[in-house]
Amino acid sequence: MRDVSSITRVGIIGAGNVAARHADVLSGFPDVVITGIADVDPLKAEALAERHGVPAFDGHAGLLEAGGLDAVYVCVPPFAHGKPEQDVLSCNLPIFVEKPLALDLETAENIASEIRRRGLPSAVGHHWRYLDVLDRARDLLADRPVRLALGHWLDKVPPVGWWLDPARSGGQVVEQAVHVLDLARVLVGEVAMVHSVPAAGDGPADGEVDRAVAAVLRFADGATGTLATTSLLRHKHRAGLEVYADGVALELTETSLTVNGTEVVEDAGRAKTLVDRAFIDAVRDGEGDVRVPYDEALRTHRLALALARSATLGRPVTLDG
Repeated sequence: MRDVSSITRVGIIGAGNVAARHADVLSGFPDVVITGIADVDPLKAEALAERHGVPAFDGHAGLLEAGGLDAVYVCVPPFAHGKPEQDVLSCNLPIFVEKPLALDLETAENIASEIRRRGLPSAVGHHWRYLDVLDRARDLLADRPVRLALGHWLDKVPPVGWWLDPARSGGQVVEQAVHVLDLARVLVGEVAMVHSVPAAGDGPADGEVDRAVAAVLRFADGATGTLATTSLLRHKHRAGLEVYADGVALELTETSLTVNGTEVVEDAGRAKTLVDRAFIDAVRDGEGDVRVPYDEALRTHRLALALARSATLGRPVTLDG
């Protein structure tokens, strides 16, 4: 029988696919107990809660009112961010938030401000930061600054009803390619200017997100880059980042690293577990290897929103340093 004093009690807000993934990982930790699942869709909440033998709630208020929590995961669609996080923080609870942080910048900045004010542990689900192959890539680039970066997310439309609605998903760059932008910040640095060009004939004007976008990025240290996205396919064709430095070419995806076009290094596949383990450790003793606290994710979110704004405005957008 486990010592209750050593158990971290976690509540989960949201019962979609990403929430289910976190629930599966957390339930495998011997020092974690999921205490409840909340979702505005009672059937989804009940299905995931039943799978883990915990109570279901038809909204996050009920989960928080039930108490007995040490931390909360917020795994909701882009349009639903804001109130769940603020209510969790009002209970003075550490928080894990799934990307993207919100549809806008103000909502995310308000959440970040409250986390800082309360001094609470936080983490965001940029699990690519925990790829073993990312560590290898950084080693290979040591003392060799990247001068060219090519990002891509060439995929299908995810099977959720809200995704094609720009007022609910924020678009593909914000909702999906944000992973690639986060990698670019790690391997290349901060971005100073972006210019996004959506394909003509489909996009927000037609009531849907842009189905194809090409963007140019200028990095603060002088490097240049591009990002190409599309959701026109029937399968996930390609998602990752290529970087080029003096004498080295690297292509990084969620599963592998290709070095100079010949050597392929497969990732160990631990990233989705490590990101949760790091947050739980931070909640328990403050020593977790949290690589993307909320404030760090906010910098990536600003970049994604700048790209989306550039596509809407039809002109370059400059980012603050």
